[in-house]
Amino acid sequence: MMNEEKPGFIDFNRPVIAGKEMEYIADAVAAGKISGDGVYTRKVHAYLEQALGVPRVLLTTSCTHALEMSAILMDIQAGDEVIVPDFTFVSTINAFVLRGAQPVFIDVRPDTLNLDEAQLEDKITPRTKAIVPVHYAGVGCEMDSIMEIAQRQHVAVVEDNAHGLFGRYRQRYLGTFGVMASQSFHETKNFSSGEGGALLINDPDLVERAEIIREKGTNRSRFFRGQVDKYTWVDVGSSYLPSDILAAYLYGQLEERSRIQAHRKNLWKTYKTGLESWAFAHEVRLPFIPEHVEQAYHMFYLLLPTLELRQSLIAHLRQREIQAVFHYLPLHLSEMGQKFGGLPGDFPVTENVSDRLLRLPFHNALCEADQERVIEAILEFDF
Repeated sequence: MMNEEKPGFIDFNRPVIAGKEMEYIADAVAAGKISGDGVYTRKVHAYLEQALGVPRVLLTTSCTHALEMSAILMDIQAGDEVIVPDFTFVSTINAFVLRGAQPVFIDVRPDTLNLDEAQLEDKITPRTKAIVPVHYAGVGCEMDSIMEIAQRQHVAVVEDNAHGLFGRYRQRYLGTFGVMASQSFHETKNFSSGEGGALLINDPDLVERAEIIREKGTNRSRFFRGQVDKYTWVDVGSSYLPSDILAAYLYGQLEERSRIQAHRKNLWKTYKTGLESWAFAHEVRLPFIPEHVEQAYHMFYLLLPTLELRQSLIAHLRQREIQAVFHYLPLHLSEMGQKFGGLPGDFPVTENVSDRLLRLPFHNALCEADQERVIEAILEFDF
């Protein structure tokens, strides 16, 4: 009797070649230009500018670096305050702290896990320089309220849209509301270059300085356009340009946008359909998507009733060779957050959600059979 083939381990995330990525990488190498701002970088810029309708897109080496560029463009100084949700990745605030800013954390809504706009106005002081909403899981924040408050209080909005490329809020693309927005092309994102990001610039007045900052503080971009006969150091800056090899890989992914997004949408809906009755019976909450939001299908998570059940389910799935993971820890309770005055109980929703949230395998290579294995394993979990 032949041995039955053992199913493989199901990763939380796995990168996949979606189209012509390797062909484009070879083309970039053959063209002899693999440093920054080559042919494929320009192709990605043009694709995103046209798709999103933004004045300028600049690829960066990471979403973190896009946020750092935004902090420089806003002239963040020591003592300036920047409002960020407590439930986010450290880069969201680190980019501004590097410039001397004081983080002002704000709790998240219990439904979407986005910045709670009802608490926003009370956080604003004369020192507030920026509000940085994070579109968690690619589900849009309540941008109407956020923008109304920001405009009335004369505070800039910089969107952290790491999760939300091509998601929409009231038919408008995420990342196009604030003065700037950051994108991520890390390997865990819908569209990837392994490591990478982009700065979306919605204010045309910032474009020229953004190019200078990205080019080590030089006016090199103007030189290559023939606007000056030599380039020199004119401002602060750093080296934020990714290799054209990475851009070539990313362009191959973006070309498959429709297929990738359709696959992820199907994954999301399959999880929802397969787990809805189980979740209701066991007081487990599935992701909430407001009717006026078109999500980016970035992830699927469960909110278990308790930390203990969350940890037990992680172990249960691991025994069945399935990797499921938690997410952010509250920033105010981190070692750095406590240095800025964070105390237990300051942000109860974030603290509660952080203990209970579990992300399921969700990536472009996840097949129907493996997803069914995940769902079956969850349904077998003994409460």
